[in-house]
Amino acid sequence: MTALGIAVLLAAALAGAPLVAVLMGAAMLGFLASGIDLAAVPIEVYRIVDTPLLVALPLFTYAGYVLAQANTSQRLLALVESLFGWLPSGLAIVSLTACALFTALTGASGVTIVALGALLLPALRQAGYGERFSLGLVTSSGSLGLLLAPSVPLILYGVVAQQIDVGPSFTIVDLFKAGLMPLLLMLGCLIGWTLWARRGAANAARPLAGPSHGRTAGLDGARIRAALVAARWELPLPVVVLGGIYSGYFAISEAAAVTAAYVTIAQTLLYRDLKLRDLPAVAVKAMVMVGGILLILGVALAFTNFLVDAEVPQRLFDFMQAHIESPIAFLALLNILLLALGALLDIFAALVIMVPLILPVAVGYGIDPVHLGIVFLANMQIGYFTPPVGMNLFIASYRFKKPVLTLYAACWPFMVVLLLALLVITYVPWFSLALVR
Repeated sequence: MTALGIAVLLAAALAGAPLVAVLMGAAMLGFLASGIDLAAVPIEVYRIVDTPLLVALPLFTYAGYVLAQANTSQRLLALVESLFGWLPSGLAIVSLTACALFTALTGASGVTIVALGALLLPALRQAGYGERFSLGLVTSSGSLGLLLAPSVPLILYGVVAQQIDVGPSFTIVDLFKAGLMPLLLMLGCLIGWTLWARRGAANAARPLAGPSHGRTAGLDGARIRAALVAARWELPLPVVVLGGIYSGYFAISEAAAVTAAYVTIAQTLLYRDLKLRDLPAVAVKAMVMVGGILLILGVALAFTNFLVDAEVPQRLFDFMQAHIESPIAFLALLNILLLALGALLDIFAALVIMVPLILPVAVGYGIDPVHLGIVFLANMQIGYFTPPVGMNLFIASYRFKKPVLTLYAACWPFMVVLLLALLVITYVPWFSLALVR
């Protein structure tokens, strides 16, 4: 019966059955084989309701969808360009920074490519950047920002890891702090490589906004003031929310509620980018995604409970320890695995499936759960544009009407740079833990 059930599950998975159905079937099959009442499955699914942090997921997701539907991307680009556009290769720096910020705010890598790509790619081409360089920059930078608060994947990792409860304790705020320096490292490496790759090239750059056409000799006070005035209702958001979180004034769920309320007021009443009658449709889109995440999370926790009862993580750790003694070798193998998973799985699915398996093993090797979370998400960032099936490659191919093979060739230099940064993040835990432990 068990062999037949496993065969049916594998066939269903290969046939494209929903992930939640496969996980639910695996959990039920495991409990049946262990002689445990199937009532354990709905109990485990219901257990996530008792997790206060889950309130933050729908609220931050809703806020991200509202920002994506409004004109936030244009105002953000104009502001960043007014501050950095005058530098050598300033437009490339603007693109990298704006993509990181927008991905952090919306929590979705593909949304960044769709929303900002239409502005950035033509601007880069008009500024004299080659087509391959421009495509690679926009596609690879679309996933930057997953390590920056209030990233939804960071929150989800924290929720899953805290349910497992192994290793040193931590909070979601610890994860927000831990992601800051690794993100700056990856961003700095990309900016440094861009400056080196375009050394000797003309520095002329057509601004993304404003009346001027051509690179200014320095900071333009008038353009900065105009950009600040245009973004005046969005600028307080990160200051208030992140300041409240880091200072301890807001809990994560409270910060999410403030963010959702503030974004709604700003975009509907102050900017009027959206009408009040548009909000239900935006909320429905956001909640459909959140509902899928929560359903998968609940079923995955049930499956995790079976794995713990069956001592699968402990057996996996014993097996790996018999063959891999060094934490360095374990981390190298982990990076390879996560890069492959990032190219094959959606980040939310990867988190709920793999964290329960990987975290106990990593803790057994002495790896801090906070450090593991940053390594996990840094790999997912790169996996988004890792051939052959990285999600961002196909989104960019559809958005820019370019063959996927062209995107492969365009992204590989950026991938090499980010892989080097990933090695530093992986093997120098200080970048992740300096602000936390």
